Amino acid sequence: MSDCGKLIVVSGPSGAGKSTVISRVMEQDKSVVFSVSATTRKPREGERDGVDYFFIDSDSFKKMINNDELLEHAQYVENFYGTPKAPVQENLNKGLSVLFDIEVQGAMQIKNICPEAILIFVIPSEFSQIEKRLHIRGTDSEEKIKQRIKTAKYEYSMALSYDYIVLNDDPDSAANEIKSIITAEKCKAVNRQNYLTEVNSL
Repeated sequence: MSDCGKLIVVSGPSGAGKSTVISRVMEQDKSVVFSVSATTRKPREGERDGVDYFFIDSDSFKKMINNDELLEHAQYVENFYGTPKAPVQENLNKGLSVLFDIEVQGAMQIKNICPEAILIFVIPSEFSQIEKRLHIRGTDSEEKIKQRIKTAKYEYSMALSYDYIVLNDDPDSAANEIKSIITAEKCKAVNRQNYLTEVNSL
């Protein structure tokens, strides 16, 4: 017997360092695969189509919505993001856990559709680190940074809708916390009751 895969939703404001933490989790736990989202935003330097995101135009995104090809979708800072259904189901069928890097709107949609999903909110221990990291990143204008800070304040207000809050002051420590959460969820009695059925055959 093998443990079933889990849906793991990771959210957090821009500047929380989610991408770095997620990459550490993926490197260290081969039973977890990344759910590649579709987006209408332009690629950042170093991002690869089909690996980091599926970069598509607005018309293509709308067609995916109309054809019911997305598990969830939302608008975030003037761009659209969504999760294609097919790859998620394929990986779950293989017994792999699927990790999502999506914003609050999408996370709430997934929780509504899949109540068993594990929701994790990633933040630094001090909110001031958000603005600091956004300036260091240097990919946004001052106006866009202000917009992201405003969005971050809303996202913080939704944090208690999540199952877990992970502090990211150090990516390795944060990755270890997420891996521990995944392990604990798999070990829940309800998730391992199939092992108990062997008693009936003795």
